[in-house]
Amino acid sequence: MKYALVTGANKSIGFEVAQQLAQKGIYVFLGSRNVENGMAAVSKLKDEGLSNVEAIQLDITDDTSVQHARNEIGKKTKTLDILINNAGIYGGYPQAALDATIDQFKTAYDANIYGIVRVTQTFIDLLRKSEGPRIVNVSSSQGSITLHSDPTYKYYDYKGVVYLSSKAALNMYTVVLAYELKNTNFKVNAVCPGYTKTDFNGHRGPGAVEDAGKRIVKYALIDNDGPTGKFFSEENNPETGEIPW
Repeated sequence: MKYALVTGANKSIGFEVAQQLAQKGIYVFLGSRNVENGMAAVSKLKDEGLSNVEAIQLDITDDTSVQHARNEIGKKTKTLDILINNAGIYGGYPQAALDATIDQFKTAYDANIYGIVRVTQTFIDLLRKSEGPRIVNVSSSQGSITLHSDPTYKYYDYKGVVYLSSKAALNMYTVVLAYELKNTNFKVNAVCPGYTKTDFNGHRGPGAVEDAGKRIVKYALIDNDGPTGKFFSEENNPETGEIPW
């Protein structure tokens, strides 16, 4: 049996990803900052007949929480096959370059980039023991500097310096991580789930969580001939999925 960890998995896209992976027979650890919310999510999945799920208290902004989650998962398995770095925040308002506060940047970066680094580094030993480890960093096309420099980009006017810059930083971390692991069986990619209707954006997004989940799961399950060190957004490129950094 393969094992996966999904951060921020108690609701929305993270929950959908956990559900889809569990439906494929993968044992899924649902990381949740509030363990009660995680347990409620697991209860929903078990009501659907999915017994291969487990809640893990995991606050990606806290070193102690992440290490505790690593220790707990390590008691259940010596191998982690899939890491989905899904948890993140928008960062509040205002997000104009001249008005956003330093505290906003610090809070958003702690979740959207430092948290991903923290989790990845803490779980890398379990991932290295997998025959085909996969890391999916849930990013956003909003983090593409190329697209946001193009006036024809459909979200060109949706500027938010805190969130966009944090995702651009995550994208660079993805590139460097994939490079460092290029001579292994690791596949490391950044995936944009699309503008999805969730409470993350006040349910303004037009996309369905089911479709967002499929986009992420697709790259969690690629074979050894699959891509690595790439940035995918099927919403912006339905043909190949790949978009520019």
